Amino acid sequence: MKEKIKQLEKLRAEAKLGGGLDRINSQHEKGKLTARERIQLLVDDGTFQELDLFVTHRSNDFGLENQKFPGDGVVTGFAKINGRQVALFSQDFTVFGGSLSESHAEKICKVMDMAMKIGVPVIGLNDSGGARIQEGVVSLGGYADIFLRNTLASGVIPQISAILGPCAGGAVYSPAITDFIFMVKLTSHMFVTGPNVVKTVTHEEVSFEDLGGAETHASKSGVAHFVFDSEIEVLENVRKLVGFIPLNWKDQAPERDFDFTRDLTELKLDSIIPDTPNKPYDMKHIISLLLDDGDFLEVHDNYAQNIIVGFGRVGGLSVGIVANQPQVLAGVLDINSSVKGARFIRFCDAFNIPLLVLEDVPGFLPGTEQEWNGIIRHGSKLLFAFCEATVSKVTVIVRKAYGGAYDVMNSKHIRGDFNFAWPSAEIAVMGPKGAVEIIFKKEIASAKNPEEKLIEKLSEYIEKFTNPYIAAERGYIDEVILPRETRIKIVQAFQLLKTKVDINPKKKHCNIPL
Repeated sequence: MKEKIKQLEKLRAEAKLGGGLDRINSQHEKGKLTARERIQLLVDDGTFQELDLFVTHRSNDFGLENQKFPGDGVVTGFAKINGRQVALFSQDFTVFGGSLSESHAEKICKVMDMAMKIGVPVIGLNDSGGARIQEGVVSLGGYADIFLRNTLASGVIPQISAILGPCAGGAVYSPAITDFIFMVKLTSHMFVTGPNVVKTVTHEEVSFEDLGGAETHASKSGVAHFVFDSEIEVLENVRKLVGFIPLNWKDQAPERDFDFTRDLTELKLDSIIPDTPNKPYDMKHIISLLLDDGDFLEVHDNYAQNIIVGFGRVGGLSVGIVANQPQVLAGVLDINSSVKGARFIRFCDAFNIPLLVLEDVPGFLPGTEQEWNGIIRHGSKLLFAFCEATVSKVTVIVRKAYGGAYDVMNSKHIRGDFNFAWPSAEIAVMGPKGAVEIIFKKEIASAKNPEEKLIEKLSEYIEKFTNPYIAAERGYIDEVILPRETRIKIVQAFQLLKTKVDINPKKKHCNIPL
């Protein structure tokens, strides 16, 4: 038995070297960690349980029968993050460039299948040259097997992808289906077709970084939700994200201890909104004052910045925040912000994470570019997501709530549970000047001094309509509150809503306007 134990220990040690020391050194020279180093940094010490350590490929073409490495380019298994179970796979670039073979795909599918059975998140650490060309359609079939599991797992268990190297061709679609994508500046790349193919087909010359680098996908395409300077930062923030979300759709997000006896009054909130209605301010300042310890994990922080989404805690409860950002495009809703918001809301609703909505929105962005590119269709995604959501939903209108955007941003009419407004709230069909120019058009035109008449009617309209009190009289606003009271009110609201139950009509599935 001693000899057999020694043999097993030797085989394990060899398998854990992946493609060998030379290739490990090459990986390090590129500023990248190995598959196993990444797992070690991501999970709690001593909790990783590996599966399929000795699996190898089954191909005998192009000399592959003489090149076999235990594990076949991917490390799979289960571990814990902050004491909570997760499933994971980590592609090993030192073995065939992390390329996906039939066996490689089967390992990933096995761990995903088990994750679905036991109800835990799947984290994929992607670093792969794509399909293993020598295996042909078999490797393509392996990708399709993974895509199917990503789709079936959507909304059942959280799925997180970290792109830590190349990700091209069919390989990009598995991360695209998952809930969140992390990338590393300069070393992560995602594209359907690489720069050489782009040049051949369209005659465009573009670098790897400009075509599919982390900053491109964080700011232009919106593919990447999180971008950081190093792999270590990525892995730290994957851990942080896992701390905000439940293990599966039946589970609840982790709740932290909270001292409900302390004074939650925030006097700084009284002085944030400018006296001039069109003057911008930073909504993130309000967010930091409302969340426990000011701790906010922003999602898509470089994309569609006129809307802010992310995770924080209110009274110890994990919540998703959706907020207009007056500092960017005056907080107006457009195509990209609508899609960004809708996707985030649907994740939160799928996984029982309450929503806090902070509203200061002057409407939807006008113009031919928006209309011709489908602002009606895309804007309706945000509306659909809010309407469909059955989780606890609390809205605070801090300033503007104009037109259809008032309805869309979790109004009482679309099942907002608690809707508060600050005294500075302006709830109206449109901005005062535009409204007055329409309502009093003839009267202003026929006046001896049209400008004076406009100012007079504008003052009259503002006094009567641009306030929260008419909406409060109708019950559309549950309470007009002092800004300093906001934290108290939302903590109380979310605690009260912990037992909320709401349902949608039975159906096979909805048909969101994609």
